[in-house]
Amino acid sequence: MNILLVIIIVVAIILAIVGGLSNAVSWLLWVGIVLAIIAIIVWLLRLITGRKTR
Repeated sequence: MNILLVIIIVVAIILAIVGGLSNAVSWLLWVGIVLAIIAIIVWLLRLITGRKTR
């Protein structure tokens, strides 16, 4: 679960950067933002519930 969360965050950052650089793929900015929000929500849920993967 930790590795998946890190991958989602990295992809979100990359998509946000690419989306900010090009108007033709501006929708990638929104995809990056949505993925970042999902990653933050998952991280907060794991923090609140105290679930550990290992």
